[in-house]
Amino acid sequence: MTESRTATFVSPPFAQGAVGEPASYLRREFTTTAVPRRAVLRSTAVGLIEPHLNGAVVGDEVLAPGWTSYRHRLVVSTHDVTDRIVVGANVLGVVLGEGWAVGRLGWEDKRHHYSDRPAAWFELELEYDDGRVDAVASDTSVTASRGGVRANSIYDGEAFDAREEPDGWDRPGFDGGDWVQVGEFGWPLDVLVEPIAPPIRRIEELAPVDVLHTPSGKLVVDFGQNISGWVRFTVQGEWGATITLRHAEVMREGEIEVETLRTAAATDRYILRGGAPETWEPRFTFHGFRYVEVQGWPGGLSPDAIRAVVVHSDMTRTGWLRTSNPQLNQLHSNAVWSMRDNFVGVPTDCPQRDERLGWTGDINAFAATAAFLYDVRGVLGSWLRDLAVEQQEKGFVPWVVPDVLSTPSSPTALWSDVAVSLPWALYREYGEQQILAEAYDSMTTFLRQVAGLLDDDGLWSTGFQYGDWLDPDAPDDNPAGGKTDRHLVASAYLCRTTREMADTARILGRTGDAAEFEALADRVRGAFRREYVTPNGRLANETATAYALAISFDILDELQRQHAGDRLAAIVAQAGYRISTGFAGTPLVTDALSSTGHLDEAYLLLLETKAPSFLYPVTMGATTIWERWDSIRPDGSINPSGMTSLNHYALGAVVDWMHRTIGGLTAIDPGYRRMRIAPQPGGDLTHAELRHTVSQGEVLVAWRIEGTQVSLDVRIPDDTTAEVALPLHPEARVVEIGGGVHCWTYEIDPVSTRPALSLDSTLRDVADDAARWRRFTEAFARHHPGVPLDGRAPEAAGMSVRTMLEFVPGASDELRAELTAALEGGAP
Repeated sequence: MTESRTATFVSPPFAQGAVGEPASYLRREFTTTAVPRRAVLRSTAVGLIEPHLNGAVVGDEVLAPGWTSYRHRLVVSTHDVTDRIVVGANVLGVVLGEGWAVGRLGWEDKRHHYSDRPAAWFELELEYDDGRVDAVASDTSVTASRGGVRANSIYDGEAFDAREEPDGWDRPGFDGGDWVQVGEFGWPLDVLVEPIAPPIRRIEELAPVDVLHTPSGKLVVDFGQNISGWVRFTVQGEWGATITLRHAEVMREGEIEVETLRTAAATDRYILRGGAPETWEPRFTFHGFRYVEVQGWPGGLSPDAIRAVVVHSDMTRTGWLRTSNPQLNQLHSNAVWSMRDNFVGVPTDCPQRDERLGWTGDINAFAATAAFLYDVRGVLGSWLRDLAVEQQEKGFVPWVVPDVLSTPSSPTALWSDVAVSLPWALYREYGEQQILAEAYDSMTTFLRQVAGLLDDDGLWSTGFQYGDWLDPDAPDDNPAGGKTDRHLVASAYLCRTTREMADTARILGRTGDAAEFEALADRVRGAFRREYVTPNGRLANETATAYALAISFDILDELQRQHAGDRLAAIVAQAGYRISTGFAGTPLVTDALSSTGHLDEAYLLLLETKAPSFLYPVTMGATTIWERWDSIRPDGSINPSGMTSLNHYALGAVVDWMHRTIGGLTAIDPGYRRMRIAPQPGGDLTHAELRHTVSQGEVLVAWRIEGTQVSLDVRIPDDTTAEVALPLHPEARVVEIGGGVHCWTYEIDPVSTRPALSLDSTLRDVADDAARWRRFTEAFARHHPGVPLDGRAPEAAGMSVRTMLEFVPGASDELRAELTAALEGGAP
């Protein structure tokens, strides 16, 4: 960015960056003798800035300049304000808040990560018809004072006293005699950059779905959806009356529950001026909430008086999926909303508690889903630049970007390797080699660093690892302590990233690097197979995550892969089709099942509703993805771990599989110039429709099953081609199509009658019928909880159910009757 000729960063002498400090109001009056041909305002802040010109806010972005690695990249907003300049007196003003730069970040209650006080920078450039160019800039001629914003904090909320707001402060003619001169603030100008990400904006407004009166007499507004943003209201009341808004994600026992916020106060306060109706919304905070407790409202609260304002980066929506199953539709909606709520400038883990950090593992797990749902090139491209500069400065990829942790990061699988896998995922979605080229140095630096950490056998077997983070069987106080060996996870993910890196080098014509990383990939894959895989495809670590990684990352040969798929299906069935994976395994487990011939099991896993499962939160009324599978327990209590966000997108990564399997759309060539369309109906689904906007236009895939008739409608853009596998076609027909609309309708064979099963059937026969095996294992577990059942284990597969029960102490007639009913039942 071209460096300003005149502007410097400025800060008022009274701005000390203290907790609860009021915002600063800055103004500069100037005079013009002619209407400019063009007027452009550029502005930014160390903190948050709201620019004003002649009595009105400039632009529609909020929380500017967003959050970046400020010491390396500070984004400048640009607005054309030509139609706002008048001949004569004009006033340029800003309101300056503490934001991410000054306020507290993280759960350690630390402030001043970037600066001990806020500072503003702005420059208004005026071009005239006669060729003159004038500049009105931030310098020591700017004056400052306090105003209505009495306190502001990203985590804790905003306080506004309308009685303290100086009328007309941002207009000509205001008496600013008691305003003080600002001083220069030493912030380097060479870090100012133009934005590549869309700004944060107000995206939509939600009306209340209910206004509740709680058992304790409180007034609570339910907006029906967990969001990121704030509340806007219009009120009329007496001078000095105070309205307090407390935000929460959930209610418990009829009252708002703030446990999921930890120490974030998430409370806004407004003090009325009195008289005419007053409309207010905060400007320097945001909250993650569905419910708002309203205190001090004068008279009855009309739903028309209050709105929830959804706030996030203004990305373009590109992906949609609807099915015949309302619960799956809600799951998809939950993933969309969690993504929206956690893309407030930075891809964060959560939008509500005292954290809201750009955790690398979360976005790495969710990358493919995110890139399908929205155009994320801007937001994630900007974030990857921050990652690269902080990696260069610190010598490693931070666990959070921007990095504000006091604990130094170290190379870790799934977290740090986002430096490789995220650019690769974006390239696969958008087909732009420039994405890889820009990230190339960061990618290679990370992998060469990890290569130096491998043991003599070629395994990543040392150092801290997050492992299969939030495996549901991990202790509440040790979410990294799951069932799957952490270093198995690390070496498996390294198999993936080395292949991605080798492919990246080849695409960019770096043949020497490609050979280097191909050799590294072969070395790690061979070491993994020697350490963890038996010749017939069994893994040393018998978990769903271990098998999902080995299958998905092309570690096994074809025979091993099929055996591993069978074993994975058995593990999933043995768990009653409940989830047993965390961050590392969840994005992959349904893929690993369906790609090895176990589509039924994948659907049973997807459609299970008992905890822990994908749909359990849906049954509990969730409108976003939870951080933990049981963030809310079946009895309505909050998981007591202290890490129980109700708005975390990572575990919603299964939505990527839904797009590719239910919707049926996969890119063959990066950017979808050539694609595969192959819906795979399953479970109870009778129809689905997918839409996805790619660079050439919109793709539509819609299928429907009515009796024995299947219809498939496909529309793809010009300049693209597709390989279409007709779902359930009796001849497994595959056709090639070009751009345009294509429709097929055909008959399929009636669903074959399920074979009769009884207590005399073998365990293998029962296990082969996924639906009945599920009911069978549930019935068995009710009587003998904790006793494992594996219908495919070699030592038991040929045994009849009746014989097996002879080895079960206390097997009752009641159990036999329930098992018989489960075996005789049809489809669920």
